[in-house]
Amino acid sequence: MRLSLLQMRSGTDVRVNLEVVAAAAAEAADLGARILITPEGTNLLQRDSSQLAKALEDGRTESALAMCADIARRERIWLVAGSLIVRGTDGKAANRSHVFSPEGALVSAYDKIHLFDVTLSATEQYRESATFSPGDQAQIVEIEGIKLGLSICYDLRFAGLYRHLAQQGADVIVVPAAFTKPTGAAHWEVLLRARAIETGGYILAPAQGGKHEDGRETWGRTMAVGPWGEIVGRFEHDEPGLLTLDIDPAAVNAARTRIPQLSHDRTFAPASLSGQRA
Repeated sequence: MRLSLLQMRSGTDVRVNLEVVAAAAAEAADLGARILITPEGTNLLQRDSSQLAKALEDGRTESALAMCADIARRERIWLVAGSLIVRGTDGKAANRSHVFSPEGALVSAYDKIHLFDVTLSATEQYRESATFSPGDQAQIVEIEGIKLGLSICYDLRFAGLYRHLAQQGADVIVVPAAFTKPTGAAHWEVLLRARAIETGGYILAPAQGGKHEDGRETWGRTMAVGPWGEIVGRFEHDEPGLLTLDIDPAAVNAARTRIPQLSHDRTFAPASLSGQRA
């Protein structure tokens, strides 16, 4: 199957961001791609909580749903909107993946489970839990015979989620992201390759890249990793662009047959501190 990964530099204008997606979907369809996958925060990246609240209240973020449905329908392509920032059910925002069919139907959604609450330096801190509500449900969607597991950005650091998705049959797991520049430089490639090796499946990671209107700087380097941990497609930069590649579901079966690690789980007793203190 041929698919495309979109690297973006989303700003604070929802309509402008979705125009980028529309152009990419048309290009992907012309190249024969059946699926377009976009990064985290496709419709909006806004670190200012008051400005984000205004966008949620006046419906600007929700308009992306109708726009994405229209794009998928017009280009007759599966659109995995890696994440759209939308209203949650508890007064906070939701960081939510949406999967649209070529008919424009919303067929699946996934809320980011693990929220990015970190202090990278004295000047760079993130507290997603102050603004977003976490999800609590893993999701797999079948697209033309391929089972696609959904995850978002910081989820990448939690290997248990990926193992669960693979054991439930996911051939491909998507990781739409907006990795920070320092964490991306240090961890992006090694984590993506590790998740592919551990699951014996494809890991597809469309990213945000560059300096954004809200002041953040993201790593870019959109990447696709094969079931043996090999890089099958990548950008070496943080500029916007479309990465198109072919994946072979048979490679997943081959990798999992060679090393059937997904069926080798064993139970074990919890660890305890052995020995005595001097």
